[in-house]
Amino acid sequence: MNHQKYCSTSNMEVINVDQKFSLFSDHWSPKIIAQLNGQDVKLAKLKGSFVWHSHENEDELFMVIKGKLAIAFRDKTIHLNPGELIVIPKGVEHKPIAEEEVLIMLFEPSAIKHTGNVQHEITVDRFDFI
Repeated sequence: MNHQKYCSTSNMEVINVDQKFSLFSDHWSPKIIAQLNGQDVKLAKLKGSFVWHSHENEDELFMVIKGKLAIAFRDKTIHLNPGELIVIPKGVEHKPIAEEEVLIMLFEPSAIKHTGNVQHEITVDRFDFI
């Protein structure tokens, strides 16, 4: 069987993360750069404090590309440096904090709500695809 016949590479493209970050400047508003298996790969710029929230049904992966990110939990705060990531399990309340601008990559289910069940002025209801 000719595997090439059944697996197309015509829709594949290299995504330059730095170039995608250059397309936006707003904070706390993730942008979708790719999708796979019901997951969105998003980029976001963070600065300041987010709201306390949790995601009832979804795990969330934060990876720091540039800067230093603190994520507060009710019992501790963790600190992420460039090249480090953390998976926050569903149901765990958290609050990202960026003293200086931080560039992150997120992996999360496409159906995830930006601020969980918390409605806030920074809540994004529809994510832009860049």
